[in-house]
Amino acid sequence: MNRRYFSLWREALPNPAFLALILEIRQALKGCTTVLDLGCGDNSPMRFLTSAQIIGVDGYAPSLKAAQARGTHDEYHLADVRKADQLLGDRKFDACIALDVIEHLSKPDGLQMLAAMERLATKRVVIFTPNGFVPQQSKNGDLQEHLSGWLPDEMRQRGYRVTGMHGPKSLRGEYASLKHRPKALWGMVSVMAHYSYTRQCPEKSFSIFCCKHLDSN
Repeated sequence: MNRRYFSLWREALPNPAFLALILEIRQALKGCTTVLDLGCGDNSPMRFLTSAQIIGVDGYAPSLKAAQARGTHDEYHLADVRKADQLLGDRKFDACIALDVIEHLSKPDGLQMLAAMERLATKRVVIFTPNGFVPQQSKNGDLQEHLSGWLPDEMRQRGYRVTGMHGPKSLRGEYASLKHRPKALWGMVSVMAHYSYTRQCPEKSFSIFCCKHLDSN
């Protein structure tokens, strides 16, 4: 099945935090025409990046099959995200991105994945993950349990520019869901705080968006 077109405004406007993430991704990947999406899952935000060829990799076969049925990517590979550089041969990509993935790995495995991404990419490496450890359980073997936490400072030390996402950490819990109701109101509070404060102060945000520019080193 060929990759499908997905309308960003129809799907993302009801969720301002998701829209902010898509806009951040687009900005970070400007000039990148091939992108490897590690741990792509069944409905990756990368489906909205229409200006590049997107290759999806996931270790959970049902998710990859669902992604293929939806037409979210141009290619699909069932593989261990920690060893993607070994499984894809000599292929290189302008960018490697892992959205809500690294926290599902142990610390050593997460570092192994980062190293693999930095070998595969020629321009950018992007990581999106909760700010620090946030408990989350797996359901039916779907690999969604959180095993590690990643902080802004440690990502900066690895050469990443870190941006806060999802607004203040105090407003969200498991699966980044808002803690308070009505959710429409608190979602607006969260996104206003994101743009006015926590985007520039990732230590206070729920999630962090980390981008490393390999082509400027």
